[in-house]
Parts: sequence; C-alpha cells; structure tokens
Amino acid sequence: MVYETVAGMIAKQLKMDVKDVTPDKRLVEDLKADSANVMVLIMDLEDQFNMTVDDAAITTLRTVGDVVKYIEERQ
Repeated sequence: MVYETVAGMIAKQLKMDVKDVTPDKRLVEDLKADSANVMVLIMDLEDQFNMTVDDAAITTLRTVGDVVKYIEERQ
C-alpha cells in the first residue's frame, strides 16, 4: 500500500509512467529528480502520510525503496 502510493506520487511529480518507478530506482540519478522535485515530494509525502520527514533524513532517502522504508518505519 505504501509503495503503490509513493510510486504514484513520484510518477505524478516527475511526469512519468508509474511502471518506471521501482524500489531500486534512485530519485536523482535514475529518475532525474532535481532538488526542487525532491522537496515538493517530501512535502507531499508529509501531507499524504500525516508525518514529518526529518531534515537530516532527507539526504539518506536516495531510492524509492528508501522512501517507502522510511515511511513504513514511522507509521
């Protein structure tokens, strides 16, 4: 459930097919997200999952799987 939601949000933000958003994809290197994309995504995820992403954690969220794991650990 979390993965599907996160993948859909990333695909929408980056204007790409959700099939291209897999857990092993790196946000910047593979999916071509820039810093603005990442910040908007983080804010959207915070709203969607009613949580706060620690500023220090943002730099550790490199892959789609990292993002999913971070959210699941805090739910």
